[in-house]
Amino acid sequence: MSEYREAIPNPEDSDNETNNETVTQDLTITQSNSSLSPSFLNEFNNLRLTEERINRYANEISSESRPSTSTSTTLNDIPLALPAASSTSTVDREGESSSDLSKLMKRRERAMSKAIANIKRSMEVDLCYVLDCTGSMAGHIAAAKDCILQVTEHIQNINPCIKIRVGFCGYRDHCDGVSRLHIFKFGDSYEEFKKELSKVPATGGGDGPEDVLGGLDAAISQMNWNNGTRVLFHIGDYPPHGRRFTDMHDDEYPDGDPNGLTAESVLEKMKLERILYFFGKITNYTDKMIEVFRGILGEVPVFDLVGGGDPIELINKFVKATTSSITISVSLTSSLGARDSDVYSFQQRSIDINPEVPDWNALPAQRGVTLGYPIPKTQEELRDRRYFKKERLFSRNFYFKIAQQPFSSGVEKYAYFSIDTKKDPPKKMVMKEYFKNDSHNPFEKYLEAVEISSVASFLSIRFNSVARRKNIQSVNFLEVKLVRAVIDNKTRYYISEPELKGANFMRFNVNSGVIVELRYTLEAFSHFTYWYTEGYLVVSDLQGIELTDQFLLTDPAIHCTDPLRFGRTNLGKRGIDDCFLKNHRCNEICEKLGIMVNG
Repeated sequence: MSEYREAIPNPEDSDNETNNETVTQDLTITQSNSSLSPSFLNEFNNLRLTEERINRYANEISSESRPSTSTSTTLNDIPLALPAASSTSTVDREGESSSDLSKLMKRRERAMSKAIANIKRSMEVDLCYVLDCTGSMAGHIAAAKDCILQVTEHIQNINPCIKIRVGFCGYRDHCDGVSRLHIFKFGDSYEEFKKELSKVPATGGGDGPEDVLGGLDAAISQMNWNNGTRVLFHIGDYPPHGRRFTDMHDDEYPDGDPNGLTAESVLEKMKLERILYFFGKITNYTDKMIEVFRGILGEVPVFDLVGGGDPIELINKFVKATTSSITISVSLTSSLGARDSDVYSFQQRSIDINPEVPDWNALPAQRGVTLGYPIPKTQEELRDRRYFKKERLFSRNFYFKIAQQPFSSGVEKYAYFSIDTKKDPPKKMVMKEYFKNDSHNPFEKYLEAVEISSVASFLSIRFNSVARRKNIQSVNFLEVKLVRAVIDNKTRYYISEPELKGANFMRFNVNSGVIVELRYTLEAFSHFTYWYTEGYLVVSDLQGIELTDQFLLTDPAIHCTDPLRFGRTNLGKRGIDDCFLKNHRCNEICEKLGIMVNG
């Protein structure tokens, strides 16, 4: 096996023309001083990259473990030149022991263990179906009953660490009296769930609107929610009562819920209980309801559950919608730590985006500087923290335009449409900006993102050199640069990369180990990174587009045995073991690569 690893060609022998072309065009900063702005050069010369990264790591640990009023930790005596990865005490350039750094490594490892515990809790899921049970819903009640075994089997095959309790809350209308609600509390017996739903008749209802708010309120208040990830999947064909939700003329309660419930009172309670809301759409009558709900919750995922008369097709839609709801929710709660404020602040941010490409003629031209690292040529360079020092950066002036509003929002960053105006025609780009929620030097943090991308690119080149010979799709990462620019008299930093096009953007897996969209090649690629580096790291959190012959990816995360690399998404050896190895199932691509471990 070691001979096979050593036989893989060096990245410098690769025919990846994009990376080679970039290095020849760009210059090291010392070579290009005369063309760069004085303010940038001053900032660059004052950048103490290693020290500021160490301080940021210490501050992040402090902010996660102390009240927000606590004083930030500083480590001013940390040496600038760190040895390669080590779990023991570190020695500075004069041979003196740096106990502070050793303590920080231990604190990082404790923080990683805490994050792993949160991830494990997020893998325990409460799934509640909230269904309109009036006369028109017989097919959907049957589909919910018949899909549950397929859902759990699918989840166990792809994400074996996820455990599901399932419950049910059915609602009708106010005129139905004691039959208005039907509640079956959470349990892990799926056969019992099917039996219970078999007892629920599709009957009742009076006017068009239904007691939607009453059903949601009962699901939130009367169900025994307990697990780390809480999913409420609401399926209905009519909206709540009230002019706010419907223009239907037969609404017996046009002023709203007769019991005084409002969308705000119900959904704010949902947020406090950390319950994530998903909706299965059957008719257009619910469009105004979803618009109102989005104004309170933020982004609300909506699935097409139109029946069409084919019960098998409807069951398949239920299976896909339910499994997507579960994996999306687990991905979110495992990434954010399942804190209610984090989960809903993330969803709320989606309101502030503008998905439309701007009118570039109406936007001002901007000038900045791009910075990038050369991709490592050897595994020794990859492992050495000192390889990614500021003296190795290359740069060039960058002329661009950028949209005023982001078109998308992730867990950590906004994404903006932009164009490189020096290209003819202008090249479509995407620029990403971290949320402004901390006080560290952003220059250093953005450089870390470039470093992560460079490491992932090194490993993808090695992977592709084998994949080509084995007729396996290639895996490529977009070329990433840091952009520094002064916009409206403020220094701004971005991550810049080419725009992905040709297919829909997808998140394939998450650094917590959750597989969102299973692709054997990508799971094998993550396994390859672990195998090739002999257990030093795993590249995960794979997202991007799938083309016929390749995957184009962006924003990876890296779990690494060195706790002082790759940011807060690096969960260390525990991340490798608990998030990747325990979830990974070797597949036919692993077998082709010769790295098969388990079936």
